[in-house]
Amino acid sequence: MINRVRQLRKERLMTLEALAERAGVTKSYLSKVERGQSVPSIAVGAALARALDVHLDRLFTDSEQLGDDITVTLAGERQLLTPGQENGTRYEGIALQANGKSMTPFMLHPDHDADHAPFRDHPGEEFLFVHAGRAELLFPHRAIELAPGDSVYFKATTPHKIRSLSEDRASVLLLVCADQESSEGLYSHLP
Repeated sequence: MINRVRQLRKERLMTLEALAERAGVTKSYLSKVERGQSVPSIAVGAALARALDVHLDRLFTDSEQLGDDITVTLAGERQLLTPGQENGTRYEGIALQANGKSMTPFMLHPDHDADHAPFRDHPGEEFLFVHAGRAELLFPHRAIELAPGDSVYFKATTPHKIRSLSEDRASVLLLVCADQESSEGLYSHLP
């Protein structure tokens, strides 16, 4: 994602300031993202993609790599979107080459400590499915413990964050979907 944000920004002849303002982030934070010193959350990535008028996947994959009607991502081929040694939730891209999709899938491995992470919200909906381990989905006034096989579907406009409860990080499938009311929304152009 590091150089992709910078490349897409420059292709659109946007200044760092203009993109930061459109995405609702600070110029210094955007500069850190472009230099690889910070990895944005899914919500911030979605805001950047919306501001750049691209699908979220374009932050990770060149458009020339986007595929046909069927996209297979083998377990060993998932693209790590956050550095493995980084604190915080780790994201892996799934089906990044798929073209024209209305949902964006990720595998996440939430950190155990969610205290340092802010609650995030964004347009659209999310579906979480716990594949392995135990996790806790946190909302400002409620926490939901999840075991393998458990799932949650919710409006992503509700502030939320997730943490692992099991000794090893949980493995959670995350599907982020466009808001049905807005064909011009979060995932129609980007995710």
